[in-house]
Amino acid sequence: MIVRKEIEIGHDRIIVETGRMARQADGSVTVRYGDTVVLVTAVAANKPREGADFLPLTVDYRENAFAAGKIPGGFFKREGRPNEKEVLTCRGIDRPLRPLFPEGWNYETQIIAMVLSADKTNDSDVLALTGASFALGISDIPFSTQIAAVRVGLSPEGEYMINPTFETLETSRLNLTVAGSEEAIVMVEAGGSEVSEDEILEGIYKGHDAVKKIIGMQREFIAECNKPKRDAPVMPEPEGIRDKLITDWKERLAESMRIRDKLESYAASDELKKEMLVEFGDDEENRTFAKRCWHDMQDLILREEVMHKGCRLDGRRFDEIRDINCEVGLLPRTHGSALFTRGETQALATVTLGTSADAQRLDWIEGEKTRRFMLHYNFPPFSVGEARFMRGPGRREIGHGALGERSLLPMIPPEDKWPYTIRIVSDILESNGSSSMATICGGSLALLDAGVPLEAPVAGIAMGLVKTDDRFEVLTDIAGAEDHHGDMDFKVAGTEKGITGLQMDIKIAGIPREVMAKALNQARDARLFILGKMNDALGTARDDISAYAPRIISLMIDKDKIRDVIGPGGKMIRSITERTGCKIEIQDDGRIDIASTSEDDAQKAVAIIKELTAEAELGKIYVGKVVRVVNFGAFVEILPGVEGLLHISEIEDHRINEVKDVLDEGDETMVKVIDIDAQRRVRLSRRAAMREQKGEGGDNSGREPVAAGGAERPDRGRRPEGDRDKGPRRGPEGGDRGDKR
Repeated sequence: MIVRKEIEIGHDRIIVETGRMARQADGSVTVRYGDTVVLVTAVAANKPREGADFLPLTVDYRENAFAAGKIPGGFFKREGRPNEKEVLTCRGIDRPLRPLFPEGWNYETQIIAMVLSADKTNDSDVLALTGASFALGISDIPFSTQIAAVRVGLSPEGEYMINPTFETLETSRLNLTVAGSEEAIVMVEAGGSEVSEDEILEGIYKGHDAVKKIIGMQREFIAECNKPKRDAPVMPEPEGIRDKLITDWKERLAESMRIRDKLESYAASDELKKEMLVEFGDDEENRTFAKRCWHDMQDLILREEVMHKGCRLDGRRFDEIRDINCEVGLLPRTHGSALFTRGETQALATVTLGTSADAQRLDWIEGEKTRRFMLHYNFPPFSVGEARFMRGPGRREIGHGALGERSLLPMIPPEDKWPYTIRIVSDILESNGSSSMATICGGSLALLDAGVPLEAPVAGIAMGLVKTDDRFEVLTDIAGAEDHHGDMDFKVAGTEKGITGLQMDIKIAGIPREVMAKALNQARDARLFILGKMNDALGTARDDISAYAPRIISLMIDKDKIRDVIGPGGKMIRSITERTGCKIEIQDDGRIDIASTSEDDAQKAVAIIKELTAEAELGKIYVGKVVRVVNFGAFVEILPGVEGLLHISEIEDHRINEVKDVLDEGDETMVKVIDIDAQRRVRLSRRAAMREQKGEGGDNSGREPVAAGGAERPDRGRRPEGDRDKGPRRGPEGGDRGDKR
């Protein structure tokens, strides 16, 4: 049976269908918006996973090249490992769904989203998340809380847009993804251009209104499919164990959790847990239940400390930030470096500056693009006192790096003002909560240390939440235990003026508007405090970049002159590179970037290129070369590729019978530009140039003539004396020769 529903959201309609594709999956739907189509499936194993005391959920999202009418590049010509966009979308689907599965569900569960058609106008990520909820809803998997997701934009005029197109997002001040149930928000992801807290909050609830419309349609869709659900597992609870643990171990566990040193606290808690498990001997069922109760007891202790004692496990106030230390310029050979330490979380950020050739080239289904600003986040095992293999970046590393990159990007100067490619690497050296926000703070300081003229410094803070049925408390700068046992991880980054990055994950069914408003306002106060600390270390960008960074000088030339700089077969640009040692990159729009660690070499290359691309200036005197003699005058090359007519009447102050009485091909002579017509044709005068050189008037009186644009000629020089067969006709000043009169 094919079931199909549609609803208007934003500028188009969302169309959901099941019963046509992937019919052997437990649940499968296609979600269409415009001409973008995503197939989403949900499947769960028939038997529970032995020994699993966690939710074994796997989410995969893949963008097929055929969806955009493309053939993959590379040797194998097929899709390979997931790209960054695919990894981030997997995380975006997993995070809001995971807390909504029933407790104790330990059946291997997999959600797969495949992009089947991409119109390069509408993004598929929010469709995949919405489709995952539809697929779970019509399956027999006991997933009962329906959710949906939309993207929200904010135009420069202040108008909110639901599911804006890629083109619209380019001018949007906000790129906000909102996922929620009918009752509450469950996930927020955002990047913005210094958007205010009020604007963010309004955008979130504009998105939630659209989400609720989709969920209404989703309920009708699920009801029409009418597929029975499996029974949710009921975890056995042996009588008396929970009460015994609370009586015998709760206070001792609380004391271990109050230890301020993270590793010491974790070690004390683990030792107590081992002692506790000894009491249960080899009874595996009771041991498993006791482990679960132990974790629940840690949650309970955190809540009691906050709600009943009015303080946190480490003794801080709810809005108190751990000690902050900022250091810059630590590493001698990097282009910029900073060490940001907040409590027991420490990030070492380094900046490397490169040319446009170092920019990352992205080939995604929505189109090809380049990325000139990159942030890469690394989480080595020693940062948490562990010893394990170091692999490539996982989903967590990619996700944290993307959040940091998104938060700093709005403050990076545009390419026409700062033509560098920029890479930040953040290595987490210690971790006890919110290393991604430490990355943003350290990255901002490292950029300033590298001399990058940021629009404004950026800082980040992680907020937490402890909530009961009738009360809640928002915690500033959460530590690892508060993140693990609390109800929310709400990361906010921005400048003094507003928010540039946002990410919220929650572990409860949702949070109301007043909680989110309080968290945003409390985060703003914390952000301003951290920015003050960062400003004390380094408030503005350094005046100069590192001596080891390439100096990039940019100049614009006429696009028609590009061929003159490149030369036949690239001969000229190779010659410039060999003579100056500079790296030269030419853009299609006529921009030339010259990179060198030597300022003198860079300026030498600039002079050569200016000479090659120079145009004649009215009233200016040049030393030119006669390239052709005709009856009515001579054509003189005054710049590479630029010739002008020297009429016979403009050669001498008196009448001459033939041009060759004074000049011949190959001779060099001073000439003045006396006219440039609408077709850029140049008229020259030798006699006017000689008058000015003798001091008889003109703006250039007494000045030296310009040879080939003011720089050494790259392809020819003045002819040697011995080669001048017409030498008697010319003097060093270009003056008269009596023997030819």
